[in-house]
Amino acid sequence: MRTGILDYESDAIVQLMNIAEEDWTEQELKDALQRAIMLELSTIPPYATALWSITDPDNTKPVRHTIREIIFDEMSHFGLVCNMLTTIGGKVVLTDPATVPKYPGQLPGGVNPGLEVYLSGLTRESAALFASIEKPEHPLGFAADGNTIGAFYQRIADVFPKFAGLISGQRQVKASLTSHGAGNDIVPMNNIDDVLAAIHIIQTQGEGTDASPENPFHGDPGELAHYYAFKEIAVGKKFVPVGQKGCYDFVGPDIPLPAASQIPRIPGGGWINSPGNEPDANTAALLADFNQLYSQMLRALEAAWGEGGDGTVGSAPSLMGKMRKAAQKINGVKLPVDSLLVYGPEWLFLP
Repeated sequence: MRTGILDYESDAIVQLMNIAEEDWTEQELKDALQRAIMLELSTIPPYATALWSITDPDNTKPVRHTIREIIFDEMSHFGLVCNMLTTIGGKVVLTDPATVPKYPGQLPGGVNPGLEVYLSGLTRESAALFASIEKPEHPLGFAADGNTIGAFYQRIADVFPKFAGLISGQRQVKASLTSHGAGNDIVPMNNIDDVLAAIHIIQTQGEGTDASPENPFHGDPGELAHYYAFKEIAVGKKFVPVGQKGCYDFVGPDIPLPAASQIPRIPGGGWINSPGNEPDANTAALLADFNQLYSQMLRALEAAWGEGGDGTVGSAPSLMGKMRKAAQKINGVKLPVDSLLVYGPEWLFLP
């Protein structure tokens, strides 16, 4: 069965959140999981574009290490939700042009309304955008607003037990990512406990808990949840305990921003839509190479959870490595209009 409500730019998540829990049907749950898959996928292009813009390739350096580990977390979350959908008989859809992320634009389904997500190099501003994407419903020391990703996952967790009888364990993919965090393995969803444990990992890795900003399923001790880690980079200060127990603020040691290629916001539809910066033949070939690798990766991931999948993520990891190298070639080309700025990957799906 193919899940419905596929349009990336619709407000389908808002619609789902407005349906009373007791009125959710099997189709609503499948639609919600497809939406969650699209949400997880939508974070990777902006985070990766920023990561690959950092000129120092040393993955142990603090800011680069932080963003890289968060991307691995998002990949894990993506895989866990794909397993949730296929175990109840749903179909993972990634290569329908309607499902592919669109930049600049809002997050899929209308979650975090009013937030425009864009692709650019790493700056304090882009880090602030990433923090806004990951914002908890009740962040420590801050007021909450809008419909958050965490609230959407909580609704899925509240509704899923009603449909526990659909869990079959079919078309499950396994992948070991333990080196990036204790909860990062992509594991099969064979019962409702597996599902709820996976949702808990997704929520707390992104948001922390009500009592602590730390990621309880960390790779490194003291690693912060995504929201706080990105906020540190945006503010330029470590998030540390202050005053009475349970209080925190961004008043710790400085966090220097690493040198990065100056990629401005990439225009919707690609550089062809940037007056004066239309790519020449050589640059167009570099951009097309990246877009082709991205499209191949989406096809590989869709096939991994398809009827003929072999239980692994297949060629997707190697394609991601090739995309990094292709992006760095693009980042080496200066924009015609401003030689201080460079091109960045477009992340355009080629049907």
